[in-house]
Amino acid sequence: MSKSVLYFELTTPVEDNRPVYISGSFNEWLPDKEEFRLNKVEDGKYILKLPDTIKLPESFEYKYTKGGWNQVELDEFGKPTANRIAKVRTGVLKDFVPHWRLDGENLSGDLMPEIRLISDAFEIPQFDRKRAVYILLPHNYETSEKHYPVIYLQDAQNLFGGGSEFGNWGIDKQLAVLAARGHGDVIVVAVAHGGEQRYQEYSPYNNPKMGKGQGRKYAQFLSKTLKPYIDNNFRTLPEREFTGIGGSSLGGLISIYAGLMFPEVFGKLMVFSPSLWVSPNIYFDAIDFISHLPTNIYIYAGGDEGTMMLPNVEKLKQTFQRQGIRKTEINLSYEPEGLHNEDQWGKEFPKAIEWLFFNQ
Repeated sequence: MSKSVLYFELTTPVEDNRPVYISGSFNEWLPDKEEFRLNKVEDGKYILKLPDTIKLPESFEYKYTKGGWNQVELDEFGKPTANRIAKVRTGVLKDFVPHWRLDGENLSGDLMPEIRLISDAFEIPQFDRKRAVYILLPHNYETSEKHYPVIYLQDAQNLFGGGSEFGNWGIDKQLAVLAARGHGDVIVVAVAHGGEQRYQEYSPYNNPKMGKGQGRKYAQFLSKTLKPYIDNNFRTLPEREFTGIGGSSLGGLISIYAGLMFPEVFGKLMVFSPSLWVSPNIYFDAIDFISHLPTNIYIYAGGDEGTMMLPNVEKLKQTFQRQGIRKTEINLSYEPEGLHNEDQWGKEFPKAIEWLFFNQ
């Protein structure tokens, strides 16, 4: 072992009155020892030069706390993290902590959104059908007079609460994490899928193997029926630049289509693992996309979703870019080991929300 000249540089978006400490194998994992307290240099930025008396091994483990193990760092989803491992004894270690435990709680209950069932039989006149529709309101909705941006998500059964047999995005908890970072001021409208009718409603076109697509009618329902109802009954920012639509798999496919067909309504698209193979004609719609309205598109693809997922989304991105529409911004997020499931989409959700609504 040898003497170290090592600096720690920490950034975090969560600002409160608690000091920040580093704890590790080099100080017996004491979480609040004063000589290991980081110095705040500006909001969200802290530094510490490791005391010269500390001798480090070839590698060591450490974590950041705000004064105790009930105030320890958490990951971007509000969950506990593994110990950090460093293999350097000189230089600067730059770290990022997106969230912190607060008095032993991973998430503050005060930051959880309010979930309301708007109706378990909301009328869809385009189909003469009824569907459950939920709304997740920001934690401060009832105590403020603010108006909020809105995103319309598909497959409500898989988004919050107990989820379904396929899993759960956990967007209620993700919104609480975002709120702790000051990025929770967004309304989510979640529309339940139609079970056996899901494919037809989410597919824009007919498919020889899978049947008739009714996506146009469904997109009309979202833009012409549901959105006016939400705007009339809740404090929204109704303009397109504050209105998003999103979903995964078939839900991602119909979100692309709705954005293409109704660019005057939806200015932000959240597209996770879209089933582009179902409707190859979607590329031709993208080619014909001549809207000069600013549009932001967040696309996610996982490396373990089949050999064609990444090429398909790359093709979609390039199709938009070849149109030369400068006002269309696209963020393609790729996870090499990403799976086609709710847990993965839940992890991507806060990243997409921050980029779409809080990236100005």
